[in-house]
Amino acid sequence: MSEASVPSFAVIPGTQVADALRGRERRIVDLVEETYRLHGTGDTVNPPSYFLRFPDRPSARIIALPAALGGPAAVDGLKWISSFPENVAAGIPRASAVLILNDPETGYPFACLESSIISATRTAASAALAADRLTRTRSRPRTIGFCGTGLIARYVHRYLTATGWSFDEVGIHDVSAEHAEGFRSYLTRSEAPGKVTVHASAAELIRSSDLIVFATVAAVPHITDPGWFEHNPLVLHLSLRDLSPEIILDAVNIVDDVEHCLKAGTSAHLAEQASGGREFLLGTLPEVLAGRVSPPAGHPLVFSPFGLGVLDLAVGRFVYDEVSHHGELPVVEGFFHELRRYG
Repeated sequence: MSEASVPSFAVIPGTQVADALRGRERRIVDLVEETYRLHGTGDTVNPPSYFLRFPDRPSARIIALPAALGGPAAVDGLKWISSFPENVAAGIPRASAVLILNDPETGYPFACLESSIISATRTAASAALAADRLTRTRSRPRTIGFCGTGLIARYVHRYLTATGWSFDEVGIHDVSAEHAEGFRSYLTRSEAPGKVTVHASAAELIRSSDLIVFATVAAVPHITDPGWFEHNPLVLHLSLRDLSPEIILDAVNIVDDVEHCLKAGTSAHLAEQASGGREFLLGTLPEVLAGRVSPPAGHPLVFSPFGLGVLDLAVGRFVYDEVSHHGELPVVEGFFHELRRYG
């Protein structure tokens, strides 16, 4: 390999990431759909995520998501994302992350990007895509409820409204009254249409919402009554561990990837253990996009996306290309030093 083939290395901070993504919600939803379709046709590599846990900090974890994305914007890489829930009490965000992009030809890393924004963006875009595709065979929801009111909830609301959704009422529930009020204030400032209601209980929120977004830090199921879902809502189960196996088994279930979602103590994983099989899964979002699966009406519909590393790669590559196109790539000169085999 010649020295000329070694790529430069750039470090892209959160300010540039946010600038590259601002106002591009529809484009990012399309990009996420394209990536899911590539995943559905086998043009990705997305091995299991790796969890680093700490005996002295049981609520904390750091997750490695390696992946490779094919297609016209092929890229390999790794997302390294931490979740430290105790941060919230200290006034800083729970999650922090970086994304490393690798050149598929040489294997050299060519960029490191701040990735909490990328992670929230791909999660919200995935949610908006699923909400659109999964409601094409049922009534379009007019009321939405957010259980959990952090960064992910804010991004999901933004992506829904930016892609044409509007609601008569937006419901909020959070175990922290302060956080619920903060989200209510954000919704008011966003000037999105719809009455905003803060609910005192999860039951009130769920029963009054046609579309429910779970974006909590719950480690084990805390929603256990299938009767709360008897009005057959669409549930975007983004935090994966809120619903009891009984609720999952009583619903129609769509995941983003079966093998990823049925592990690590997710609600779907617990449902598999409780039922002894996977028959409760109707299919995957890529199968819905391809027209091979169509969720029936008349049942609660739960979408549980584990979150695929290839989505982070797709959004990260988009950001890199945007920053590079505008001539603003912050390259670290001399990052790769030993480039001659014998000195």
